[in-house]
Amino acid sequence: MYGSTCRRLTSVLASRARGRRPWRNLSPRLGDAGSQVARAGLHKIQARGKKTRSSMRLEDLPQGPIKPDQPLAPEPEPSQDEEGPAYPTVVQQARRNMQKFSSCVLLTRVGGFYELYFSHAEEYGPLLNLKVARKKTNAGPVPMAGFPFFQLDRFLKTLVLDLNCYVAVAEEFPNDPGDKVKSNGLMHDRRVTRVITPGTLIDENFIDPYANNYVMAVHVNHDHDHDHDREAEASDEGEMDSNSIDSGRLAELQEDATSIGLAWIDVSTGQFYTQSTPVTSLGSILSRVGPREVVVDEVLESQRDHQLFSVLAEDKHLITFAPQGEHLPPSEWGAMLESDVPAQTAQSFAADEVRAGSLLLQYVRDRLRGLSMKLQPPQRYEHASVMSIDKSTMRALEIKQTIRDGTFRGSLLHAVRRTVTKGGARLLNAWLGAPSTNLETIRSRHDLVEYFIQNPGLRDDIVLLLRRSHDSQRLVQKFALGRGDPDDLIALANTIRATQDIVALLESAKDTTIAPQPEPGAPSTSEGATTCFTTLLSRIQLAEPTKLADRIKNSIDEEGLVQQHRAEDSEASQFMTLASDVVASEGAREDAASILPKSITAPAAAAKRKKQQPTTFSSSSSSSSSTSIRDYYSGATDDNAPFVMKPEASPALLALHNELASLLREKTALAETLRDRFGGAASLTLRWTPNLGHVCHVKGARDLRKLDAGGGGGDGNGNAVNTVSASRSTRAFHVPEWTRLGQRLRQARFEVGAEEQRLFAALRARVVANLVKLRRNAQVLDELDVAASSARLAAELGWTRPLLHDHDHDRDAADHIIVGGRHPTVEGGLREQGRTFTKNDCFLTGAAGRLWLVTGPNMGGKSTYLRQNAIVSVLAQAGCYVPADHASLGLVDAVFSRVGSADNLYADQSTFMVEMLETAHILRAATPRSLVIMDEVGRGTTPEDGRAVAFAALHHLVVANRCRALFATHFHGLADLVAERGMHVAQGGAVEMYCTDVEEVRGGGFVYVHKLRKGINRQSHALKVARLANMPEAAITVAREVLEKHT
Repeated sequence: MYGSTCRRLTSVLASRARGRRPWRNLSPRLGDAGSQVARAGLHKIQARGKKTRSSMRLEDLPQGPIKPDQPLAPEPEPSQDEEGPAYPTVVQQARRNMQKFSSCVLLTRVGGFYELYFSHAEEYGPLLNLKVARKKTNAGPVPMAGFPFFQLDRFLKTLVLDLNCYVAVAEEFPNDPGDKVKSNGLMHDRRVTRVITPGTLIDENFIDPYANNYVMAVHVNHDHDHDHDREAEASDEGEMDSNSIDSGRLAELQEDATSIGLAWIDVSTGQFYTQSTPVTSLGSILSRVGPREVVVDEVLESQRDHQLFSVLAEDKHLITFAPQGEHLPPSEWGAMLESDVPAQTAQSFAADEVRAGSLLLQYVRDRLRGLSMKLQPPQRYEHASVMSIDKSTMRALEIKQTIRDGTFRGSLLHAVRRTVTKGGARLLNAWLGAPSTNLETIRSRHDLVEYFIQNPGLRDDIVLLLRRSHDSQRLVQKFALGRGDPDDLIALANTIRATQDIVALLESAKDTTIAPQPEPGAPSTSEGATTCFTTLLSRIQLAEPTKLADRIKNSIDEEGLVQQHRAEDSEASQFMTLASDVVASEGAREDAASILPKSITAPAAAAKRKKQQPTTFSSSSSSSSSTSIRDYYSGATDDNAPFVMKPEASPALLALHNELASLLREKTALAETLRDRFGGAASLTLRWTPNLGHVCHVKGARDLRKLDAGGGGGDGNGNAVNTVSASRSTRAFHVPEWTRLGQRLRQARFEVGAEEQRLFAALRARVVANLVKLRRNAQVLDELDVAASSARLAAELGWTRPLLHDHDHDRDAADHIIVGGRHPTVEGGLREQGRTFTKNDCFLTGAAGRLWLVTGPNMGGKSTYLRQNAIVSVLAQAGCYVPADHASLGLVDAVFSRVGSADNLYADQSTFMVEMLETAHILRAATPRSLVIMDEVGRGTTPEDGRAVAFAALHHLVVANRCRALFATHFHGLADLVAERGMHVAQGGAVEMYCTDVEEVRGGGFVYVHKLRKGINRQSHALKVARLANMPEAAITVAREVLEKHT
């Protein structure tokens, strides 16, 4: 470890940067559609050159005016090698990488530390709680900051996730003899091996294991945009007042059918999707997919008023402008996929999708810096029949996060998730965000859930086996990217073994368990469990993966891995002890919290270190693991250094181990011989150091006197020794026998390491060869996990299997019948308080009314009732059981919600405007197969206007959309308008009236009656709610007086 680097760790935080925006270059968070895109470049590193004087004659100066149409040629940049300041080599390497990756924060590996230099240290050091020091160089002081290598993930999380920065990681690699000559003896070269962005995470510790980490590319047809701009300019005859409202533009936002191409990839799992969609649907797709980063063609950077940026800015998506590069048709995507795109599939892609896919693949390839990439073949999302859930509905139903604070706890996903694997959690997340509309797919999922409910013993056994498996999707993808270490191989082998046991268990259970009964109307199936598992088991392929697992188990020495991790723990502990001592001596008490967080214990540090430097193995492509001087020569210094491969892994490796063991015995014998030769110096040991080479080391005054007894140092027989290092109590000297034997030992260890690398590379290659099989097996395990967790949930909470009907084959397909329905999230919250949830029924049928008009008091449960019925449809089509006593549902193609609104000041939209935009979208998009819930339409304006708008929306849903709908309101006059228009069920219409109520109790109190009943409640009981909210009694008295006067 470098002494200066160790001292650098003692620098502690002096002050935090306050009020500073994190630096980003090509990834701004947009402020608004028309604002300037924020860009902050690197501070240029300048050096003042030598003063010079130039002179020329006046007549030699060029004459005439300067022509503006001839741009001046850019001044050539001075060569960094010739005219740049004479920085130390490490700093100069970092400087070059900073200029090459100007949009990134550069972290440079130096021994046991990662360091920042120049403007990066000054800007990000305070943000990372690192004290900025100044390194003295011949070219002047250089700002720098650093942290121990095992804390890399901690600081990457802050930079990438919290500050939304791009981070370039420069690792160090030993120079071979030829490179050392070229670099004037430099032992290491430092080059960038990875550019890490929020959307291109692979296996970092801070990646969310329960959600996909997508990066999405958006392609817009530029020609269409230019034509539209020219038409807009031609139609403008004067400037519009900046305060006026462009109603045409607002209408365009709602009606624009401009097609855009989308492509999104999860680099950590290899999943790849494409879609062509109108730009107006982009917000809903972004809400469903949840990309961490959005890539846009850099051509659009100059068109900041494009509608695309309005959509992206609503949720503050991180935007990256990237060059389109050379267009890659699907036929050229094969090099980056596990298999080529079939010609028929390639022809089905829209041109916009292909452009988006080409942009995204080139961007990801550039970020990974040469890592091999084997993604899954792209899937067109149009072909995956799913329920449409727009952005407002996703938010209103709180499917993935709560409205109030955007947290996971309290969401629908939190209420229903019982999965035990990370892949299963991600699959459930995907299914809830995009429920299926394919009746066969839904019924097969329900069959599996019912089977596990009827066979709880088998379900528990399956869950135990699933707990033994690992995150297969991301595990396999690591190997597809040329990464992965021996621990990952062991985890993969354990997963394959767990899959074997699961298959054997399901096969043996076919004839001994209870099979689910088919739904009414569903085709009858064969007996036993074949119905549920035949398709699933047919997708699992174990022949080759089983051979792979056996090969891994026979090759990897798990005990050697344990010893290696113990050594890593010890090394991390040494770093932390050194840092603690330095902070204690030179820092303040509060510095320990920022420099040495409690969470960084030795085992945790070693675990994090494993991510960055797993073993001595490196990938076939440019390695992402660093190799310090200590690690590079470790094989020659420690006879007990553990090996990762079993000697029996190959005949060649066994022969090398036998040779190494023989040499170690020779070493032991030589040590005894030398101790006798040098007068019985018992402390004599045989060592190797990078500076001194192979030496005999003696310590202790008594043994040193024995060496000196030979006269000036010798072996006691008058033979002098070549002393190369000495102190008062130690001495090191060369002995030819040890030098020759040491070189043979070092060569033998090198050959063992080389053979282990070859075997490890072969295992990696076999994993990649089984990539498709392993991914398919992992998908089956994820589906089993979701089904088992849904069965456990249904058994615990008494949920029921919904009966689903298809519009094409069933006359009841337009019905929405729920008996004893509950809201899963609200019910869970009440259960924690020891309270019960009031069940309610819903009968949206032709006879009972396709639209229910719901009235009732404030806090009476109307909004909860609306949401719970929509959630039941979402859960049913996602393949889960539902919180109801009985449910018979027609398939829903889309769920729309207008429940609760807030203003959008950023987009210059009032609360009422937001409400109207949502309402307009529903009235234009809903079909007879849709389910709509609307709450308090028209409340943001005058009562007269609000009632008119509300009734217009209700009328349109009944007459034009003809969909199933629940419509809650405090405009009690809507019931009268319904009767006037003959829309009530009793008049042959499609609208029925239901309400909630309050019940007065003794002492002036009241209780809410959440049970719905037929009829209209013409009192909202607002003053009762005001009293519950502890409004001053004087204010309530005034409100009562006004209310009595005007009613």
